[in-house]
Amino acid sequence: MYLRAYKKTPDKMKYVIITPGGTVQYDVPIMKVQSYSLDEIFEKRLLMLIPFYIFSHEKSFSEYNNNEQKLEELKAEYRIILERLDDLEKQGIIGAFDKRTIIELSSDVIREIARKYENVQKGIGAMMRGPLIQTEARTILNESKKETALRMLKVGKLTVEEIAEYSALSVAEVEQLANLQTV
Repeated sequence: MYLRAYKKTPDKMKYVIITPGGTVQYDVPIMKVQSYSLDEIFEKRLLMLIPFYIFSHEKSFSEYNNNEQKLEELKAEYRIILERLDDLEKQGIIGAFDKRTIIELSSDVIREIARKYENVQKGIGAMMRGPLIQTEARTILNESKKETALRMLKVGKLTVEEIAEYSALSVAEVEQLANLQTV
């Protein structure tokens, strides 16, 4: 898979396996992310490509950064992405966690690739960072982490730092649980 493709980027590569009995070669097609439209990404359910979709706009960052109207067009495109992800979630095709992961990964990629373009960062990056959605599944997961930490605290064999690491909570959260337990 190529995130950036150029004229000289081949359409396929050879995969060669050398074994004691001989050599086997396969042609492997190359996936060029920039060649997929948003419609194709959603129609073919190639949702893993959404975080990298911004690469198809990379050559225009300077223009987006200096032209508010062009930046608004890009933002409109990303609003469509968010709406389509919402629709997929409502249809039960993806879960809230998957949707949030796609959005967060998109935000991370945008932050890195548009590092030099402040307006692009503010416009698209902020949109993709939006508020974290507190779902029932996330609430259950957080409660489970706290219960795990409480059990570890009761056993008393681990440090607060170790409990934080094993339970995926912060040290402050574990200390708060420890203080509640002594009350």
